[in-house]
Formats: sequence, structure tokens, C-alpha cells
Amino acid sequence: MASSGDGMILEDPQVKWAEWDSGLASWQLCVLSLPWAPDPAVPAVSPAGDRGKAEREGAGPPSSRLAAPRDTANFHPELCLYTLGNLIVESEAVRRQLLPQGIVPALAACIQSPHMAVLEALGYALSQLLQANEAPEKIIPSILGSAIPQHVLRLLQPGPKLSPGVAVEFAWCLHYIICSQVNNALLITHGALSTLGLLLLDLAAAVQRTEDAGLELVGEEDRSRSGGPFFTLCPSSGVLVAPSFLHLTLNFSLQLACPVLRCLSNLLTEAAVEAVGGQIQFGDERVVAALFILLQFFLQKQPSLLPEGLWLLNNLTANSPSFCTSLLSLDLIEPLLQLLPVSNVVSVLVLTVLCNVAEKGPAYCQRLWPGPLLLSLLDTLAFSDTEVVGQSLELLQLLFLYQPEAAQAFLQQSGLQALERHEEEAQLQHRVRALRETALHG
Repeated sequence: MASSGDGMILEDPQVKWAEWDSGLASWQLCVLSLPWAPDPAVPAVSPAGDRGKAEREGAGPPSSRLAAPRDTANFHPELCLYTLGNLIVESEAVRRQLLPQGIVPALAACIQSPHMAVLEALGYALSQLLQANEAPEKIIPSILGSAIPQHVLRLLQPGPKLSPGVAVEFAWCLHYIICSQVNNALLITHGALSTLGLLLLDLAAAVQRTEDAGLELVGEEDRSRSGGPFFTLCPSSGVLVAPSFLHLTLNFSLQLACPVLRCLSNLLTEAAVEAVGGQIQFGDERVVAALFILLQFFLQKQPSLLPEGLWLLNNLTANSPSFCTSLLSLDLIEPLLQLLPVSNVVSVLVLTVLCNVAEKGPAYCQRLWPGPLLLSLLDTLAFSDTEVVGQSLELLQLLFLYQPEAAQAFLQQSGLQALERHEEEAQLQHRVRALRETALHG
């Protein structure tokens, strides 16, 4: 592969997918296929959103061959790509032959198509390839060595050209690459954190257009006129300013949110994050506000996504006093506590985030106190789930350590009686006794 002077990746002339602007009149990509009927019709394909495989009918025994369409004027590459994706799921033998037959440079050429239908189909096929058991060792290193990652990030850039269907497919592709942990530092140097962070803000703004999420997003007419940042925080109101060209529907926002949140959460655990100068670089308050807009949206529309958002919030606050400060300055502790009754999984994540804040020291605990925190923690001590109770005990221990008034209030609110029910639980005995000692004697 070669690069032009302005950084555009040029396709390999020996693996050229098609002359896109001439209506796909000719193509030179060799595609691995299985034999169909003697006079094959267009095969059945999976929809782009289907993460699994479609049923194939009329397929013969798997004797692979290189095939080209008989009539290029009627050739639809997206159908070919969906079929290829289905074959990838079904057959390790197919996957073994794809690499030596040049599938990676072929996909790298195809991903430069201007046609959204082709790109969406390509995302589906690529996502199937990336989910193969052997992908981390045999496939993803080749993908990372090509121009594909840069193009994936380009297709996830927010803006009027963002195609929701394409973005969903390639967000999942990026998720599978990141989960492989083959070379996440490379993705970070390519700007993955910035791209995903902007996409997170875009998702929150799309939600805010139609949902009252409490933290207002205000449209900005044209980023280029002022030359200012893409997103800015209004100092007077503390609201998030977002561009007016957002066009994501709520349905696609839900579909896109999960892979975007997972990608960010995983990337934030990488040591390379610090090497590129920090985490998500457009203002901690904007990111936290956007995340809470999404959390409230998930609570109303799809609670199963709440752990995804809280996982990201945990990773943001774990080692960052500035994100903890944003959580406090935006008065988001009480909205966070309101999520405790949703489920045990959600409760543990909420309490872990609060522990991240409390462990930053006395100044942070002072801002956590007073408020509804103690009553919420007394309620969680009535839970039967040992993980929820254990995390509550951890948070109380931090509060007592850094904010002695909290221990006194705990005793006055019959906190010792709340601890009694857990004194005989093997997993909690030590922490219950330690907390009792701290509350009584400091």
C-alpha cells in the first residue's frame, strides 16, 4: 500500500475493487465463494444488523474456488459481502484460505468505496472475520498492518456524512479488534480515543434532541464559522454544546451506544493512554454530562445498557481526579444513587464509581457529605447480594476515614444494627468487624 502526499491511503493497483464512480461497471477483486447451483442466482444474505449467520440453501460441498460475476452490470458487491460474511461464520476452512488469497488488501480497497450499502455490507463481513477464534493470532495482526483501522476510524467520525448503519457495523469491528488486545496502542495513536469520545458526545446530543435528560444540549450552527472547538461547555449554564447537524435516530443511538461504550472502556485501561497525553481530550465535564444523558436514556428505554455506561464511568474515574471533580461539580451524585435499585450489577458499579471518588481523599469525601449518600448506603446494607453489601462496606470505610462526621451519623441512624445481619457471612465478616471498629473508635 502507498500513501499520497496528503496522507490518503491508496489502494493496491493489483487488488482494485471497482471503478466506483462508473456504477461498478468493472471489478478486479477475487472473492472466495462456494459452488451454488449450476446456474446460480443471487444467494440469500443476512441483514447488516444481524451479528450471526443466515441460512444458505442449495449449497454444495465446500470446494473453494475463485469466482467473478458473469454480468458485472448486474453485480451487487454488497450481496457478495454479506454472503462472504455468512461463509466466514460457517467454515474455518474458508477463513484459512482467505488470508493467502488476499482478503485483507481486498477489504482495504473495498473500504474506500463511497457507497454506504457496500460499506455496511463490508462492515458485516469484516465483523464476522474478526470474531473467529483464530482472529487474534492469524487475522487481526494483518488487519492492523493494513489501512483498514484508519478507514474504520474515518467512518466513525461524527458529522453530516456519518451513516448510522455503517457506523454500527464498524463500531462492532473496532470493538472486536480492541478486545483482542493485539495492538491497542496503535489504535490510540491513530486517534481512536478522540474519535470515540466525539461519537459519545454526538450520541448524547442525538438523545437530547428528543428526550428530556436533565442536562441540556444546545445546537451550534456551524463549527467552522468560529473556528472554535467542536464541543464547548457553556460556563454560565454548564450545559453541553453540540452541533446542529446531528441526525442519529434514537434506534440507531441505542444500537451504536453499546460498542462505542465498550471500545472506550477497554481503551482507557491501556497504558498507552497516558503516552498520548491523557484520556478523552475535550473537557471532562462534557464527557461526564454526555454519559449521564445516555444513562438516563438507557434507564428509560433499555436498562440492559446501564452497566455499559457505568463501566465507562468507572474507568474514567478510577485514576482521574478531574473526572471525579466533574461528577461532583455537575451535582451528579444523587442521579447516580437513583440507579441503585435497578439491579445488583448496576448497584455494584454505582458503588464502585463512588468508591473511586471517595478514595481521592478528604476534599472529595467532604463534597460527598452531607446528602442522600448515607441513607442510600443503609438501604444497600439490607441487600442480600454479598457483592453489593461488600462494596457498600468499602465505601463506608472510606467515608469514615476521610469524613469522621459520617461515622457519627451512621451510628445515629442505627448503622450498627444494619451491620448485624452480615456478621455471620463468611465473605463479609472481616469487613463488617473492621467497619464497626472504625465507626466506634475512629
